[in-house]
Amino acid sequence: MTTQVGTPTDVGTGPGLDPAARRFAIGSTALCLAIALGIFAPVLYHMVRHWQAVGEYSHGFLIAPLAIYFAWEQRAVLRRTRIEPSWWGLGLLALGVAALAVGRLGVELMAMRTAFLLTLNGLVLLLLGPAVYRVLIFPLLFSFLMVPLPQSLQNTITFPMQLIATDLAMHPLYWLHIPALREGNIIHLSQSTLLVAEACSGLRSVMALGTLGVVFAYFFRRSWAKRAIIVLSTLPIAILVNAFRVALTGLLTHHWGKEAAEGLIHTTEGFFTFGLAFALLLAEATLIDRIWPRRGLAASKEAKA
Repeated sequence: MTTQVGTPTDVGTGPGLDPAARRFAIGSTALCLAIALGIFAPVLYHMVRHWQAVGEYSHGFLIAPLAIYFAWEQRAVLRRTRIEPSWWGLGLLALGVAALAVGRLGVELMAMRTAFLLTLNGLVLLLLGPAVYRVLIFPLLFSFLMVPLPQSLQNTITFPMQLIATDLAMHPLYWLHIPALREGNIIHLSQSTLLVAEACSGLRSVMALGTLGVVFAYFFRRSWAKRAIIVLSTLPIAILVNAFRVALTGLLTHHWGKEAAEGLIHTTEGFFTFGLAFALLLAEATLIDRIWPRRGLAASKEAKA
């Protein structure tokens, strides 16, 4: 159900509402968002502390500024977009309230943090309407990347990723004729043992590269199909590059001992392999453009021919 005030033909001053009502709708939305921020302030504070404490989610500090920038980038479109307050927003608000209640009763942090974002989505849809919501759909959904996974789910994901990284890392070691024996997530070398710990599972790379892939696809690709391919490919790229990092650590450990798997060398490996992952992502995007050129460019080439 939607309500409309004023004449929708007044495109210059914002269709759907007269100028005064439009300003009132925008002001009401800003006020409600400020109230929501106040209500959820403790939840958001502890989420930021989570980003600080857990390296896998340090990318969370970038999500909110990027989401705000993505919304600001659409300001010219928003000025021309019809504002029609919609009661459908109450559905998202109800989901937000339910998630908050479940989170408070069950001490489930992810539910409470998701409740804030559902409330944010609900307020935009309720007070500004579906047309504005469609314009802002990407930054609103992008914001969900800031929510850390629950520890139980993270533990479920991490150990299989440790085993995958260990298994894939064994192949380069065999190719290089380095004596190695795998036992679960442990690699026994001739003179030392390499443990593929939780921090080496690749989850941090998946989170960071996935976020970077979404941003890259948004800025540099206009086709939604290409964007989807780039974003989905970040998972196998991150897993393969992390396995390469484990194999590289095994190689260095075999020749120079355990010191090569610790300290500055290990940290430098992390920066190097993440740069390699991003380079692979760029190479993939270039290859996609060569195989799947833009229609307009292909049509112009055919016309010249």
